[in-house]
Amino acid sequence: MIIELRFEPGDVLREDELKELLGLGRTPIREAIQRLTRDQFTTVIPRQGVFVAGIDVSELSTLYETRAVLEPYAARLAAVRGTEEHWVRMEELLATETNEPKAMLAVDRACHEIMWEAASNRFLVDTLDMLYAQSDRLWHMYLSDVTDMNTAVAEHSTILDLLRTGDSDRAAKTVEDHVRSFDSQVRAAVTASLTSPLAT
Repeated sequence: MIIELRFEPGDVLREDELKELLGLGRTPIREAIQRLTRDQFTTVIPRQGVFVAGIDVSELSTLYETRAVLEPYAARLAAVRGTEEHWVRMEELLATETNEPKAMLAVDRACHEIMWEAASNRFLVDTLDMLYAQSDRLWHMYLSDVTDMNTAVAEHSTILDLLRTGDSDRAAKTVEDHVRSFDSQVRAAVTASLTSPLAT
C-alpha cells in the first residue's frame, strides 16, 4: 500500500486502523512497521507516531548507484548458479500478454526476483528486495502515467538469453544498463515535475 501510494508520504499509520483494514493482530502489525522502518519506508517519531517516509530527491543517485552495483553482481552469480528451471519460469513470465503498465511492472519485478533466487545469496536478495521496492514506489510516484514498460520487459528477454547461456559478463552489463535506463527515466520525470509551473 505504501509502494502503490495508497498510503502517501507523510501519512500517519495508526495501529487500530491497520488492524481493521488488514484483519491482523497488533503483534504482526508492529513487526511489519519495524521492518518498514528498517527499510526506510516509515519513520517513527517518539510521542507523535509512525509516518510514511518520503523520498528525498537528493537520494535518488544513492539508490540507483547501489542497484547498479548489486543487480549486475546478482546477474553474474545467477549466470553461474542458475538452473534451467529458473530460466523456464522467466520465459513463461515473459510470454505473458499484457499492455497494462502495472501488470508489466509485476513481470519486471518477478524476472528480477527469479534472477536473485538463482544467484543463491539470501543477504543479496534481502537488500535487492528493499531497493527494488523503493524503485517501485518511485515508478508509482513519477512514471506510472508516462512510462512505456514494454522496453523494460523486452530487455529481460535479452537478459534471459545471456543468463541461460552462462554469459556472466554480458548479463551483468545488460542488467546494469537496464537499471540505469530506469534511473534516467525517473530523473527526467522528477526534473520535469520540479520545473513544472504547477510545482511553484
